[in-house]
Amino acid sequence: MTGTGAGLRRTLGVGDAVVIGLGSMIGAGIFAALGPAARAAGSGLLFGLAVAAVVAYCNATSSARLAALYPASGGTYVYGRERLGPFWGYLAGWSFVVGKTASCAAMALTVGAYAWPGQAHAVAVAAVVALTAVNYGGIQKSAWLTRVIVAVVLAVLASVVVVCLGSGASEAGRLDAGASGGAGGVLQAAGLLFFAFAGYARIATLGEEVRDPARTIPRAIPLALGITLVVYAGVAVAVLSVLGADALGRADAPLAEAVRVAGAPGLVPEVRAGAAVAALGSLLALILGVSRTTLAMARDRHLPGALAAVHPRFQVPHRAELAVGAVVAVLAATVDVRGAIGFSSFGVLAYYAVANASAWTLSSALTARVVPVVGLIGCVVLACALPAVSVVAGAGVLVVGVGAYGVRKWWAGR
Repeated sequence: MTGTGAGLRRTLGVGDAVVIGLGSMIGAGIFAALGPAARAAGSGLLFGLAVAAVVAYCNATSSARLAALYPASGGTYVYGRERLGPFWGYLAGWSFVVGKTASCAAMALTVGAYAWPGQAHAVAVAAVVALTAVNYGGIQKSAWLTRVIVAVVLAVLASVVVVCLGSGASEAGRLDAGASGGAGGVLQAAGLLFFAFAGYARIATLGEEVRDPARTIPRAIPLALGITLVVYAGVAVAVLSVLGADALGRADAPLAEAVRVAGAPGLVPEVRAGAAVAALGSLLALILGVSRTTLAMARDRHLPGALAAVHPRFQVPHRAELAVGAVVAVLAATVDVRGAIGFSSFGVLAYYAVANASAWTLSSALTARVVPVVGLIGCVVLACALPAVSVVAGAGVLVVGVGAYGVRKWWAGR
């Protein structure tokens, strides 16, 4: 018998939470986002990375403060509901679930494109099915697999940095501190690179499965973000020093192209394999996060109540995980959503805008409000600076969500 009111099991410590955050951030984003960001910012790519990191830091700080007070599954959906009202919590949850479901399919297709290009869709569906099964077996199994994936990806990225910086093709002059793409290009690049930083939300959305959340989550989020920033900065500098901004922007697989130009073509298969493994790690963490937000929204009847069930043995939201896995598998089998980075970034930036607005209400002290204000403004600016098609699609999805909320409220009031 499965109960819908059961709680999840608290088994994750600081190390587990940091690993899950790293698995979400140090994933396919660094392999996929550098090229589009370089095309937007040109020689201002590193500035774009810095802007993305500042906004991510503000979001992480706000999320950590809120998660310590509200250690329940759902992340900003819960924070917005408790601090700003039901509508804002719903809007955050809607933005997260829709945007990250598209990201799940994009990551699954990335696995297929790197592992077996001729059968990308079939491999993508198989990856979704396999990782959904892992998540179904319990959060500790997911944390263990994520630990392995993070270790592999970090080893691959370290080899890219060492090979590139140690080669004769590396030139410091390519790290031009200008901004040939202009201020707009730098902001657009920051918005695209934010896609690669957004995984620390996974730590907050798993709040109901963390031991001593008031202590664990505020420590785990900044640790995971700090490690990720160091890794991304190192990779960006190494790749830029070999390819330069123009060639980086044109490359379909920039890290693989960088090691080839650096004189290590034998490392290209390793980098491609690392990209596939990284996409698996991102997909695993994404399914975890989306299913937990789905659980929280189902508990409040914004989604079908049956999705709020928790498995009596494995203590996971098994129906939510199966539903998310099924939707992602269908998308991965039928639609090419690898270009969804901008769309996903728009949804996640909207999600964190609500998080910062919620954190602003925690204290009336001016010093305590600086970070959430900077984070809120940064989210809005970066969301508006994304490519026009991403802004239009993202805004359209938010309008649909608002409409659905209004219809539900009207129907409930009859």
